[in-house]
Amino acid sequence: MRIGSLHTQQDADKFCSIVSTERMAISDSRVRGLQLERMLSGRAKWRLRFSTPGGRKRVCMTLGDATIISLSDARKIAEGLLRQAAFGLDPKHQQSELRSVPTFVQFVKDSYMPYIKSYKRSWSTDECLLRNHLLPRFGKRYLDEITRQDLQRMHSDRRQAGGAPSSANRLLIIMRYIFNLAIKWNTTGIKVNPCLGIPLLEENNNRERYLSVQETQRLYLAVLESDNTMLKFIVPMLILTGARKRELLDAKWQDFDIERRTWRIPINKSGKTRHVPLSDGAFAVLASMPHLPDCPWAFANPDTAKPYVSIYYAWNTVRQHAGLGDVRMHDLRHSFASLLINSGRTLYEVQHILGHTQIKTTQRYAHLSQDTLLAAANAAADAVGTAMAQLALPVTNPLHA
Repeated sequence: MRIGSLHTQQDADKFCSIVSTERMAISDSRVRGLQLERMLSGRAKWRLRFSTPGGRKRVCMTLGDATIISLSDARKIAEGLLRQAAFGLDPKHQQSELRSVPTFVQFVKDSYMPYIKSYKRSWSTDECLLRNHLLPRFGKRYLDEITRQDLQRMHSDRRQAGGAPSSANRLLIIMRYIFNLAIKWNTTGIKVNPCLGIPLLEENNNRERYLSVQETQRLYLAVLESDNTMLKFIVPMLILTGARKRELLDAKWQDFDIERRTWRIPINKSGKTRHVPLSDGAFAVLASMPHLPDCPWAFANPDTAKPYVSIYYAWNTVRQHAGLGDVRMHDLRHSFASLLINSGRTLYEVQHILGHTQIKTTQRYAHLSQDTLLAAANAAADAVGTAMAQLALPVTNPLHA
C-alpha cells in the first residue's frame, strides 16, 4: 500500500513508527523513484526504482536500512545512482559486482591454498606466513579494499618490528603472487596488483659456504661412522647430484633410469619435472645401496621402510664430529654447483642440472675457488710478463722492490 509522500525527516520517522499488518511504501517528494518501504517485519528500508536509458530495463535497488540512513543521505545516494544510469552505467550490476568481491580470507581459503597445495611442496611455509602475519592484518578486508599504501605499511612494519629484510620481502612476495593469481583468474573487483611499484628491501644475508676437497673428505669419513646406516649414501648423493634434501629422501627406485644414467625428479620446488644426470660417482653410490623388500623408496628408513621425516640429528652429529658445525645440508648443493663452475662448466649447464628457473639464482652459486682465481691471476701476470720481455723491459718482484 502506498501512502502520501516524504518531505522531511520527521515524515520519514512518523512513517516508520506506523503500526500496520500490511506492507507499506511512501515516495519521496524530491527524488523520483526513491521510496521508503515498511516491511511486514516492521523494518523500513530505502529503495530506488528507475529505468535504464531507453527504458530497456527496470531496476529496483535497496539502499539500506532507514534506521541507519537518513532521508538526506538516501537522497544523495539515489541522485548519484540515477546520474550513473543517465550515463549508461548499470548501478545494479556494479552493486552485484561489489557483493561478489571476496574477502582476503575467503580468497586465500577457497582459491589460493588449494592451488598452491596442488604443486608447491613448500606450501606449508606460505600457510604459516599467512596465518601468523597476513590473515590477522587483512583477513576481513575485501580484496579491492587492500591498497598499495596498506602493503607498503605492512612491508615497513615488519622490518621495524625486527624482522630481517628477507622476512619482510617474503610477505610482500606472497601478497604480490596472491593478487597476480586474482587478476589471472578474473576475480571480481581486481584489475591492478596493488603491490606494483613497491621495491623489495636489499638482502645482504645470502650465506655462502662451500666445502673444500679436504672438508669433503673429512665429512665423508665422519659419515661412514654414523649410526644412521643410510647417511653414507644420502650425503654423497647430495654432493654428487646437487639435489635438494627432500628430493633425495622422497626418491623412488623407479625414478632412476640406469640405462640412460638419469634421475627423474617428478616434482621439484618449482612444481616441474626435471632430469638429473648420474655421474660415475652417483651411479656407484646407487649400485652399492641396499634394496629393502617391497619398498619403492630408494633412501628409505630401514626401520620403517618409508622416507625419513627428518635426518637432522644424524646430520648434526656427523658435521660436529667432522669439525664442520657451520655447514648446512643445503650447502652440499652449493658445493656441487661450485665444483661444476670451477671445472669450467657454463652457468647454463649448471642452471639446467640444478633445476633453476632463473639464471640469476644460479649466479649465486657461481663461486670460484681460490686456486681457480689464483690460476687466472697468474695467467694474466704471465701474459704481461711475456709482453714486457718482448719489449726488453725489466720485470721486478714487487715484494723485493
